[in-house]
Amino acid sequence: MNNREVIRHPDANALAEAVVGRLVDRVVDAQSKRGDAHVVLTGGGIGTAVLAALMASPAGTAIDWQRIHLWWGDERYLAEGDAERNETGARDALIDHVAIPPDRVHAMAGPDRSDSVEAAAAAYATSLIEAGQGDIPEFDVLLLGIGPDAHVASLFPENSAMLADGPVVAVYNSPKPPPVRVSLSMNTLNRARHTWVLASGSSKAEAIRLSCEPNAEPLRVPASGVQGLQQTLFLVDEAAAAELPDDVGRAVL
Repeated sequence: MNNREVIRHPDANALAEAVVGRLVDRVVDAQSKRGDAHVVLTGGGIGTAVLAALMASPAGTAIDWQRIHLWWGDERYLAEGDAERNETGARDALIDHVAIPPDRVHAMAGPDRSDSVEAAAAAYATSLIEAGQGDIPEFDVLLLGIGPDAHVASLFPENSAMLADGPVVAVYNSPKPPPVRVSLSMNTLNRARHTWVLASGSSKAEAIRLSCEPNAEPLRVPASGVQGLQQTLFLVDEAAAAELPDDVGRAVL
């Protein structure tokens, strides 16, 4: 894959702090060059830990929160405020504590704000196209978690959502509850300048190994199919890197 690199960090805390530093740099650079920055958030333990670390870091003051758009790679099709929604965790950790205009926080609708999961996916696609003035914007940074089965966003191995042509897809039969979700398609995930797959803990070690194999098939190993336009990083802690050969990846002390 183009510009793919594995970077190892000692533990989850070091990983979260390092991601914050990278994220602030990329957002500030995007705002300097293009005015607005577009960032795609992820849920899960490490995704929320990054947002909490950003909130606690003095470096976060370098971001102009008036000139950023926040998107999500996926969402559980649950009502607003549900504790299992990625949006809820992100709001608690960061969004509700910074001066970001509400219309720049692009949450995926749940059953309380849409008639169906298909309608929620279609509405999110419309929001993306409107923000890109006729096309999906190129995201500046895409943060992705990875599951033990190597899923990213809500694109699971051999699920029909992996083959979706549209920009946003309704997902059924997720092997991880809840079963119904909304997700960016693989085509949309691959519209980011900088794509970072985040992994912490030994439960992700096999998924990281499979994703980094040269002949991995994205339909079976979805994380192997993500590709940043300029950069693709697998940012992992040593526990998540445990099954990689010693010569794969660059260690950060």
